[in-house]
Amino acid sequence: MIYLFCVVCGLFATSVRASVFVPGDAAATADNIRASATLYRLSFFADVVTAVPYLLLVMILYLLFRHVNQLAAAAMVVFLAVQAVETLNLLNQYTALTIATGDTYRRGFGEAGADTLALLFTDMHHNGFRLGAAYFGAWLVPMGYLVIKSGYFPKVVGVLLIIGGFGYLAVQALTFLTPTAPEGLIAVFIVIGGIPEILFMVWLLVRGVRVPAGGRPVLPPVMGG
Repeated sequence: MIYLFCVVCGLFATSVRASVFVPGDAAATADNIRASATLYRLSFFADVVTAVPYLLLVMILYLLFRHVNQLAAAAMVVFLAVQAVETLNLLNQYTALTIATGDTYRRGFGEAGADTLALLFTDMHHNGFRLGAAYFGAWLVPMGYLVIKSGYFPKVVGVLLIIGGFGYLAVQALTFLTPTAPEGLIAVFIVIGGIPEILFMVWLLVRGVRVPAGGRPVLPPVMGG
């Protein structure tokens, strides 16, 4: 259930931010933040409250997979732990909200200036989120390897997780190496990165872990629902 909580909160936060952000249009972005201030604030909070559960999740997965390959299991933990630092990037989102909905900056910089500042911090959060995709994708690769080697799940699930990891890495490459890449193409790779992880979560919730004869670990109750 921890996994489900993290995924639902993440999808909610991402969808709200995507509906608000208008690249290159300060006035439209600021107007959208003001019009959806409550939702925007909830999306910020949704990301904040998933930081610790995600770390708890990867620790549970480590306990599940450490008997398969301890080095790969440790790499999975390290990559996600480093990615959790991306939570600091949420300060940019909160600053954009503060500027767009408050009067202080509008009085000091004027309406257009304040809207531009709101767009700047929204851009910073957007780019920071995609920087974090490197580690978010990286943790899926050792996890996919562990899924394949463990025999606890169908091997195709592990293969898809590895593909998903490289999908997230492609998002980062397209964003920062080819800044003119269409957002539609980047969205395709985001989907490639996200769907395998959702499938893995659904498998855990519905089917649980298939432990082969002589297998050691069992799935902790907190993961199996």
